[in-house]
Amino acid sequence: MVSVTFIDATGREFAVDAPAGATLMEAAITHEIPSIVGFCGGMGACGTCHCYPAAPWLEKLPPVGDNEDDTLARVPDRRPASRLACQIPLETSLDGLVVHLPARQRTP
Repeated sequence: MVSVTFIDATGREFAVDAPAGATLMEAAITHEIPSIVGFCGGMGACGTCHCYPAAPWLEKLPPVGDNEDDTLARVPDRRPASRLACQIPLETSLDGLVVHLPARQRTP
């Protein structure tokens, strides 16, 4: 299992455990984390799983692909750390991952 802490825009923390191999979006949806919608089901097309992984974890994540970058160009409140949770596979090396959530998500 991989432990992940989601922190919403108000500072509320949601600690969850998810199986290695699941995506960050799947972990959020399974645990009903507010602010993560995953409207497109993980295809990287809608941006409703936009999140901000905490700085120490960014270098451990896979690089942003072209499709993810195109989708992130359309999300509200994009930051340098912006990622799509559906594009982040949870591996044991990410145990303890901390992810901040935006105040609002794009509505497709």
